[in-house]
Amino acid sequence: MFVDKLKQAIEDEYKAYHLYKSMYGMTNDPYWQDFIKHAYEDEKGHYEMFQQLYYMMTETFVQNPKKPLPCYELKECAKRALVDELEAVELYKEMLLTVPFQQAYNPLFIAMHDEMEHAIRFSTMYNAL
Repeated sequence: MFVDKLKQAIEDEYKAYHLYKSMYGMTNDPYWQDFIKHAYEDEKGHYEMFQQLYYMMTETFVQNPKKPLPCYELKECAKRALVDELEAVELYKEMLLTVPFQQAYNPLFIAMHDEMEHAIRFSTMYNAL
């Protein structure tokens, strides 16, 4: 059901934001920091768009999403982020095929596109570390 997948997307975006914020502090390299900051700012935007969409559908917000497990090594975090981003692309692709109303299309399309970009960035990072 679309609303259940949307709830999962909200929780996943929240986890990604917090994971990437923690990754930012694991490196002093401005190149990697720029990649990571770009991703966590996008994830925050996705979270907010999806919460708004969820509210439009249910008149409630998703409460108290869980934070991710900590990650202590940048390369391992980049690998985890890459897998998560690719899974998000698949979820959003499925959701786009079942959009219940027109206003839901744009946030999903934007998020799906951003997640593909993040996957490229984290793949680059993983392979360089």
